Amino acid sequence: MGSTLCLFVFMLMSFCLMVAQYSSSAQQSLCHDSEGSALLQFKQSFLIDGVACHDPFAYLKVSTWISHGEGEGEGEGEGSDCCSWDGVECDRVTGHVIGLHLATSCLYGSINSSNTLFNLVHLKRLDLSHNHFNYSEIPSAVGQLSRLTSLNLSYSGFSGQIPTELFALSKLVSLDLSANPMLQLEESGFRNLVQNLTHLKKLHLSQVNISSTMPHELVNSSSLTSLFLDECGLHGEFPITIFQLPSLHYLSVRYNPDLIGYLPEFEETCPLKLLYLAGVSFSTELTTSIGRLGSLTELDINSCNFTGLVPSSLGHLPQLSYLDLSNNSFSGQIPSSLANLTQLTYLSLSLNYFEVGTVSWLGPQTKLTTLYLRRINFSGEIPSSLVNMSQLSILSLGDNQLIGQIPSWLMNLTQLTELYLQGNNLEGSIPSSLFELVNLQLLYLNSNRLNGTMELHMLSNLKNLTHLRLSDNMLSLLSHTSANATFPKLKFVELNACNLTEFPDFLHNQDELKMLSLSNNKIHGPIPKWMWNISKETLIVLDLSGNLLTGFDQHPVVLPWFKLHSLRLDSNLLQGPLPIPPPSTLVYRVAKNELIGEIPPLVCNMNSLMVLDLSSNHLSGRVPPCLANFSRSLSILDLGSNNFDGPIPQTCMVPNNLRVIDLGENRFQGQLPMSLANCMMLEYLVLESNEIDDTFPFWLGALPELHVLILRSNKFHGEIGSWQKNFRFPKLRIIDLSNNEFTSDLPTDYFQNWDAMKLSDGNHLKYMQTDTNFQFPMYTWTSSYMYSMTMTNKGMQRFYEKIPDIFIAIDFSDNNFQGQIPTSIGSLKGLHLLNLGSNNFSGNIPSSLENLTQLESLDLSQNRLSGDIPWQLTSMTFLEFFNVSHNHLTGHIPQVKQFATFPNASFDGNPGLYRNPLSKPCGSVEASPPTPTSFSKDGSTSEFDWKFVLMGYGNGLVIGISVGYCLTSWKHEWFVETFGKRQRKWTRKERRGHRG
Repeated sequence: MGSTLCLFVFMLMSFCLMVAQYSSSAQQSLCHDSEGSALLQFKQSFLIDGVACHDPFAYLKVSTWISHGEGEGEGEGEGSDCCSWDGVECDRVTGHVIGLHLATSCLYGSINSSNTLFNLVHLKRLDLSHNHFNYSEIPSAVGQLSRLTSLNLSYSGFSGQIPTELFALSKLVSLDLSANPMLQLEESGFRNLVQNLTHLKKLHLSQVNISSTMPHELVNSSSLTSLFLDECGLHGEFPITIFQLPSLHYLSVRYNPDLIGYLPEFEETCPLKLLYLAGVSFSTELTTSIGRLGSLTELDINSCNFTGLVPSSLGHLPQLSYLDLSNNSFSGQIPSSLANLTQLTYLSLSLNYFEVGTVSWLGPQTKLTTLYLRRINFSGEIPSSLVNMSQLSILSLGDNQLIGQIPSWLMNLTQLTELYLQGNNLEGSIPSSLFELVNLQLLYLNSNRLNGTMELHMLSNLKNLTHLRLSDNMLSLLSHTSANATFPKLKFVELNACNLTEFPDFLHNQDELKMLSLSNNKIHGPIPKWMWNISKETLIVLDLSGNLLTGFDQHPVVLPWFKLHSLRLDSNLLQGPLPIPPPSTLVYRVAKNELIGEIPPLVCNMNSLMVLDLSSNHLSGRVPPCLANFSRSLSILDLGSNNFDGPIPQTCMVPNNLRVIDLGENRFQGQLPMSLANCMMLEYLVLESNEIDDTFPFWLGALPELHVLILRSNKFHGEIGSWQKNFRFPKLRIIDLSNNEFTSDLPTDYFQNWDAMKLSDGNHLKYMQTDTNFQFPMYTWTSSYMYSMTMTNKGMQRFYEKIPDIFIAIDFSDNNFQGQIPTSIGSLKGLHLLNLGSNNFSGNIPSSLENLTQLESLDLSQNRLSGDIPWQLTSMTFLEFFNVSHNHLTGHIPQVKQFATFPNASFDGNPGLYRNPLSKPCGSVEASPPTPTSFSKDGSTSEFDWKFVLMGYGNGLVIGISVGYCLTSWKHEWFVETFGKRQRKWTRKERRGHRG
């Protein structure tokens, strides 16, 4: 009994001691007054603003922080004890604040070294991510927090240099400063950071401006488990040994395009789980040892310039859930081993050069939620194996060679939110079952061969649809809809070439549109008044070009969409005065209409214009001087084919971006403004068919980018003048001075120094154009302007709808040039067209012209040339048109190769010239090219095109036809334009109809 009592007393005393100790501990856990005060002052130094955080689930943690006075009603110190505040972590023994976790707390304002935050010297963990510190610098006082092991300032609006005091935080294990694009880390700082913070396991500096090479000291970071350096401006070679760090699980250096390197031979012991190299220059084949990374779950190598085959060893990575190989130069077949990757949730193979084939390996990946197979030469029908992928949210099969119909079983993919089938050869009607995919947000079916009639009221089933593209099919859309139908709130609508004859009814209540394109339909009559009320506050792009619109039901003074960036009304029948877009407009194209009157002063409010195309109308008067102020932003200025008069407006008065100036076919007078010499970006200058009275503007030769100069049919006069070193025309490829009043000899030095005309590269056919880009949230919009021109070729004036960048031409015809033809022209080995006709040249035809091996058209007619036709010219095997008529030439006409095919008309008016024997009777109808009536309006011939005959020599007509065919393929569309369109005179109206 006594022993029992003693035991009870002992246990009671022990319990009381424990309670006392607990009470003491609890008492100690209350935060120190100085730290609580510091936290409250920290709170008061910021605004608590929802604008500072974009997370809909953001939590205003500091709102729970209250002082002693505010917490009197609380029990047991609740509210006044900072250790109980949200986001505050205290040491349980000492009561000191050791952690501050304020991510996404909507803090807004600047911070400096006097902030009381830096009085919390016991802090070990500090997280201020996803707030907004108003682009202040990281305070140097951060160095006072010497106990820090974890620091996270990501997504917080810091700027300036990262302070060196941060590099002294030697206990740091985790450092995250990512997504502060105005934050800078100089090269020496990056090296010091790596050298000093030797305990780092996590280093995240993505979107910090580092702009340096990778410090080799990183290869000694044996503790590093996670390294993220995306979009840092890194350059130089990536140290290959970083891939082999013993503890590294997560490595991402995405979007550093100047960073180069290659992958190592991976070992099976490599612990990598995530490898992101997208947008880095690894211009090699993908190593087969990638298949040894058995722990790898995510691999992103898009846009890395990888070539060769995709290794089949990728199929040996059973843990892989994310795989992106897109936008490389992979070739061959897609390995069937990808069928083994059954854990994939994301797969992108888009934009590669795989062999044409099917995707028989596709099917077992039933966990896929995202599948991108755009432009991979995927052929056949849409594979039925997709039906098993019931979790698919995004399916992209666009820009392939798919045939057949859109399968009705797609309705089984009920989770689909985005469906991309554009740019294929799909046929048939759009299945009604497609409109049962109620979760669809994006539907792209454009650029196929879909046909039949589609009733737009079907869209009312897709309540979540925001993006719709049905353009460029053979569909007929029925625009009338039920008055009771409720349509989704669309943001992007593209219904180009859909046989619409009126504006669709469903647009009436659309108030969230950002882009609306209805071009190349048959919408006729005036634009209805209700159109001005749709999406007034959101519309950014509007394209109504290529219709039959005549005007406006009610002509607004200024069009009402105050956020509008791009407006296209070109190629319609619009009458009346020029419509005025809002000041926000960047791209305005209203060419090829019937507009009249002057350019109103309100145009001057569009002071951010990038493209202004008013060509092919009946506009008149003088051009407003304010256009000179647009030069800073303006890239394209096309006022051609109107009735403007007066002096040419001053341009490039300020730093500028002008690439295109076309003022041709107006009534401009006077001299060229010298301010054009400031247009240092200018590529294309067309001033044809005006009344400009000036000497040759040799000073334009200082423009470093000028490719095309057309001064035809003006009143330019006098000498060309001698070549000057600072006016070299370094990139000039096309020059047309025809039909002016130039005199004197041609200066030899010019041709010797026109270096761009000496190059010949037909390997990569592209067309001269300017792309103008502007961005709005989540999208980049591109407006392409194709350069075009009219030029005399093969004796006829021809329209070039597109100008190949390999095309090189000189036309100095119809002037009063004299003296000998400079032999230096023979150095311009890239020339395709040379026209010196209708001048007063004398002397011999220079034999140096034989060096013009690419020349296809040579016109020396109507001069005073004498002597023989040089036999050396017979080596010009591409020559298809040759005219030396009406000169004083003598001797034999060469009868070999091309020269045997040229008609007598090419040599008429030279009494001393003769053929022996005479191959064709002079003046024979058969000897001349077909008349323009032999050709249809679109440039096609009824049976056989004479261009093939002109190629036939030596080996007979069959070889000639073959060579002609090869040349046609090589020259592509330019060849068609050159030979196909034979109309003797194209009006500006016709030519402007082809502007893209």
